[in-house]
Amino acid sequence: MTATSLDTAAPSAATIWRAEISATITLAVPIALTQLGQVAMMTTDLALIGRLGDDAVGAAALGHAVLFSAFMLCLGLASAVAPLASQAVGARKPRNVRSALHAGLRAITIIGIPLMVYQLQASSLLVALGQSVEVAALAGRYLDGIAWSMVPACWFIALRSFMSAVDRPQPALWITLVAIPANLVLAYALIHGTYGLPRLDLLGAGLATTIVNLAMCVAGGWVVLMRRPFRKFHLLGGFWRADWKLLWELMILGLPISGTYLLEYSLFAFAAVMMGWISTTALVGHQIALQVASIVFMVPLGISLAATVRVGQAVGRRDAVGARRAGFAAILLGIVFMSAMALLTAVFRNEIPALFLGGNADVQTVALAASLLVLGATFFIADGIQTITIGALRGLNDTRIPLLLSALSFWLIGFPAAYVLAFNLGTGAAGVWIGLSLSVFVYAILLIARLLILLRRPDIVAAATTQSL
Repeated sequence: MTATSLDTAAPSAATIWRAEISATITLAVPIALTQLGQVAMMTTDLALIGRLGDDAVGAAALGHAVLFSAFMLCLGLASAVAPLASQAVGARKPRNVRSALHAGLRAITIIGIPLMVYQLQASSLLVALGQSVEVAALAGRYLDGIAWSMVPACWFIALRSFMSAVDRPQPALWITLVAIPANLVLAYALIHGTYGLPRLDLLGAGLATTIVNLAMCVAGGWVVLMRRPFRKFHLLGGFWRADWKLLWELMILGLPISGTYLLEYSLFAFAAVMMGWISTTALVGHQIALQVASIVFMVPLGISLAATVRVGQAVGRRDAVGARRAGFAAILLGIVFMSAMALLTAVFRNEIPALFLGGNADVQTVALAASLLVLGATFFIADGIQTITIGALRGLNDTRIPLLLSALSFWLIGFPAAYVLAFNLGTGAAGVWIGLSLSVFVYAILLIARLLILLRRPDIVAAATTQSL
């Protein structure tokens, strides 16, 4: 065969990049839709609770704050399954794929059970933090039902990470799509006492979430045990023989992910507190803009999880070029999508608040929400970049340095900037959002710099592979 015919047979660089982008989209779309389904379940819960009155809404908000502070710790451990399992897939080591899922389920159980107990005692903690006894008691009643959902929910996320690692994320999407209406019907029945079930108000809302999450976990477990291509991994094999070394590695990988989630979540939670200091109008406008950002965020989050898998698989193959291509193809997709969302948000900034506030909305609130959505346009792009980049870094088993970078970006830069702009310089709500945007922008730049540094090191793929396999 001649050199010319070899050149003709070899795929072009453009073809390779198109294939990578196509594979990332195929993986990311069902993951993103699954995330949107989770948001839909939370939204329907809050809509049903809203009919119980303002005290119930306030109690549910407090309950969610307690739940998510614990949930974030377990979420990092569930997320760590994806890079370990995808690296094992790339290395063609099915036993290691199985062991990664086993380690994730064990870690979630070990950490999650004490955290559930903590949530059940949260009403007294809320009183100590200055909440009224009545609202704290209502929050405690809600947590008595929903606290039990945390471990099954994280188990399902670990199963979902395993499905994604073997390039089959679709079953998690179908399970979530069935769970949305099931959650709506069950929550309504247990809150109001219909269909022969007892009237349990806030306790019923929490119990419905627990029951549905447990059912999702059981369905996910059945799929990975009984359906192709998952059953070839024989997931029950060796389940009762703990691999303590791998469990420790998963915790070392996953706990910094949990810390990163907590640092970002806590800044945005405190941003709401600062908005409350400014005015009720500022708080409402902030919540609208943040809810829009949260919905849009689900797509780059899906791309981020796909980047973890694609980079992890390349690491398992010891393919440094493939890892680099997978990471930057995902980032490019995120930039394109979030730029489009930023443009649409800016164009429809005056119409979007009406979707949340209705036709009789306060003019000042709509105007403030619209202005924050314009400020959020640049925030959207930076947030998409940082989310996807950190997913690519997790595919390289790099989680500790991103944790330090998040502390720097969110709390040493973002928080002081938001406070000074809002209160010392008198820019109010806009200043808080400028500070938030600055923190995310700095974080995105630092993460991209970190990714570039790692991918230029010839030993990084081998080092990541040795650590996990």
